[in-house]
Amino acid sequence: MKYYLLSVMQPVGEPPAPEILAEIGKRLDVFHQELRAAGAWVFAGGLHGPESSTVLRPRDGDVLVTDGPYAEGKEMLGGICLIKAPDLDMALEWGRKAALATTLPIEVRPFMHEPED
Repeated sequence: MKYYLLSVMQPVGEPPAPEILAEIGKRLDVFHQELRAAGAWVFAGGLHGPESSTVLRPRDGDVLVTDGPYAEGKEMLGGICLIKAPDLDMALEWGRKAALATTLPIEVRPFMHEPED
């Protein structure tokens, strides 16, 4: 099995209305249950906004610590889902289901090395 990261690309700005978020949450619960039933589940979770980040940059043999986002953009990383899949086609199928559940773009990216499990 290979590991893939499904990255939820969320638009920057105000979140959807509570009733819309509740519906998305229900669809995500179903998606996560499907991942678990298929043995593809590893981990998933949402992230606080980029304003809560701390950036660490190596500089002249030390590390500079800066509050706030590293870069500004139209989209931010809103959450991640780490899955196991036998190949890219299956990972893309899981990504398709994640996109339908979240109503957001999903980036599917394989890890560089095979896991040892």
